Amino acid sequence: MFEHENDTIAAICTGTGGAVGIIRISGPRALEAVRSVWRGKRMPGPDHARVMLYGHIVSENGTGQGEPSLAVFMPGPHSFTGEDVAEIHCHGGSFAARRALRLVFQAGARLAQNGEFTRRAFLNGKLDLTQAEGVLDLINAGSERAGLLAERQLNGAVGSLVREIRAEVVHLLSECESRLDFSEEDLDWMPPDVLRGKIGALREQAEKLAFTARAGALIRDGVSLVIAGPPNAGKSSLLNRMLGYDRAIVTPIPGTTRDTLEESVSIGGILFRVTDTAGLREAGEADPVEAMGMERSQQSLGAADIVLWLLDASAPAESFPAQFEAMFRAKTSVRGKFIPCWNKMDGATMSPDELDRAYPDNRVNTAAELPVFEHISARTGDGLDKLFLRLEETAWDGLPPSAQSGDAVVSERHAALLEQAANHLDAACECVQAESWELAGSSLRTAAELIGCITGETATPDILDEIFSRFCIGK
Repeated sequence: MFEHENDTIAAICTGTGGAVGIIRISGPRALEAVRSVWRGKRMPGPDHARVMLYGHIVSENGTGQGEPSLAVFMPGPHSFTGEDVAEIHCHGGSFAARRALRLVFQAGARLAQNGEFTRRAFLNGKLDLTQAEGVLDLINAGSERAGLLAERQLNGAVGSLVREIRAEVVHLLSECESRLDFSEEDLDWMPPDVLRGKIGALREQAEKLAFTARAGALIRDGVSLVIAGPPNAGKSSLLNRMLGYDRAIVTPIPGTTRDTLEESVSIGGILFRVTDTAGLREAGEADPVEAMGMERSQQSLGAADIVLWLLDASAPAESFPAQFEAMFRAKTSVRGKFIPCWNKMDGATMSPDELDRAYPDNRVNTAAELPVFEHISARTGDGLDKLFLRLEETAWDGLPPSAQSGDAVVSERHAALLEQAANHLDAACECVQAESWELAGSSLRTAAELIGCITGETATPDILDEIFSRFCIGK
C-alpha cells in the first residue's frame, strides 16, 4: 500500500448528492493537472495562490467549455498535505464530479487510496498520528461531545501530552545509559531512589491517561440502548418521543411492532443507538411473524449496553404480577445495565410509590436489591428529563468527571500502548532498585518506543497501513 508516495493523487472528497462536488489533487503535478482541465480569465498558480477562481471545466474532447466551476491552488508546504494541492469545485451529484475526476486522471494523476491525503499530511509533518486519527474521528462523530473530542485531538491535545511523557522517558533513559558509558566517571547522577520516583510518576501518568480510553470509547462509539417490555407498554411511543418525530407505528393493538427498529439519538452529548423491540409475551400467544420479532428482541436484549424495561402503569393491578414475572425473566438474560420504568403514568390509578411497592419482595434478598423504577409518560413527556439523566449516568458507569470532560481522551489503540509502556516502566523501577542499569535502560527504551507509536514517531509501516485503511478515499 502507498508504494508511490511522490505520485500526484486525486479523488472526490465530498459525499454523493450534495450541492457541491469537490475534487482534491495533491502532489508535484497538482498545478499542471488543474490547469489542464480547467479554464478561466485568471488561472490557478503562484500569482493567485489560495484564491478561489471562477471558470469552466474543459469539455471531454478538449474543445469548448464544460460546466461552470471554481478552482483554487494551494502551494506546498503550506497546505493540508504539505504538497502542492489544487481543488475543483463543481456542481454536486455523481456525474459532474466523476467527469471532472476522469479528466484529472487523463492529465496524469492517479486515484488516491484510502486515507492517502491524510497520510501524506502525517509523513510531511503537518499532523502527528493522533491528529490524523482525530480527522477520522471527526468524520465519524455521531454526537456533539464526540465532535468536540475529535476537535481537541485534531488540535493536538493527546499528542502534546504523549510527547511530554515520552520526552521524560528518553531523558531518564539517557541517565541509565550514561551510568554504563561512563561508569568510571564521577558524574552528577540522580540517586537511585529519586530515579525510581521519577519513573514511577511517569508510569502513573501513562496509566491515568490510558484509563480515559473508557470514556473515549463511550463518546466515540456511543451506547446501545434497547427499549423492551410486554406488548402495548408504549415502547414505540417512547422511541418517537425521544426522536421528536413519528418513526415507529403506534396503535392500541398489542403486537403492532413485529421487528426491531434502530435509530440514534443524543442524550447529554452521548450517542445512544436505540432499538425498539417487539413486545415480549408467552410464545403461545404470538403468531409466527410476531414470534420471529420476539426472537430478535431477545437477541437485542443480550447484546445491549443498557436495557430500558417498560411496564404499563395504566393496566389493572391484577396484571402487575405477570408484568413483574416477565421483567424478572428478561433481566436474567441481560448482560448490560437494566433500568425498569413505569410508563403511561398519565393513566395510572396508583401513585409512583404504590406502584413501586407492588414489586414482590420475595424476588430479592435485601432492600438494596430492590429495583429503582423510573416513572414516565411517553405520551405527555412527563418524567423524561429524569429518565434521560439516569440514562446518561448509567452510560458513564462511575467514570470520574475528569475522564468525562478531559481535554485529552485516548483511543483503545493509544491505551493499549500506554498500558504496555507502563508495564515496562514498572520493570525499569525494579531494575533501578537492583542497580541493573543495562536492564533498566532496555525497559525504558522499549517504553519510549511504545509511546512513540502513539504519535507516529516510532510507528512501523504496518501500523500506518492499518490506521489509514480505515479512512475513506477522499480523506
